[in-house]
Amino acid sequence: MPRRSRAKAIAVTSPVSHPRPQKRDILEDEARFLRSWFERPLVTGAVTPSGRMLARTMASYVDPRLTGPVIELGPGTGPVTDALVRRGIAPERLVLVEYNPDFCKLLRRRFPKATVLQGDAYDIRATLAGVVDEPACATISSLPLFTKPLEQRLDLLSAVHDLMHPDAPFVQFTYAVVPPIPAKSTTYTASRSNKVWLNLPPARVWVYRRP
Repeated sequence: MPRRSRAKAIAVTSPVSHPRPQKRDILEDEARFLRSWFERPLVTGAVTPSGRMLARTMASYVDPRLTGPVIELGPGTGPVTDALVRRGIAPERLVLVEYNPDFCKLLRRRFPKATVLQGDAYDIRATLAGVVDEPACATISSLPLFTKPLEQRLDLLSAVHDLMHPDAPFVQFTYAVVPPIPAKSTTYTASRSNKVWLNLPPARVWVYRRP
């Protein structure tokens, strides 16, 4: 059984001033996502960026007081990245791994102090080689995990846990009713958030930790 105590998000500790995306930016981001989805549906995985409430829920599992970088996989146009900055994570601590080169250009404009890498998140060991030189305090993922075989998802989880502090969270959202990585395991624990009904479509956040 997952340990229910892990399901509680950490309270916000140090909010920062960060301009909210304008309505025009949001509409442009949705258009970018839709175009990217039509071109490469198995890579993008969603037709719209994560909503504000879902992004905030994902970011809430990151404790800004812990040391080390925060790795984000598949940030897209940056809604979760923005939520992490609002959470109190200094942009310099962010390592953003994005496959889409157009999204990478956009992320570099919006978060100039973050490290933006165009690369394959599923080969995270090679992608982050020489970039992350200390244990990360969290990994946030918006990858479409269900497009990959279970063995590859488990390998990603193991690789990410190797890059983080013990007990650091791997945070993943899903639209599915089942977890993107099985909840029962002898090598990690899993907990879930309540369903985020205000997201379109409604989503849930899963958090995986290696004790």
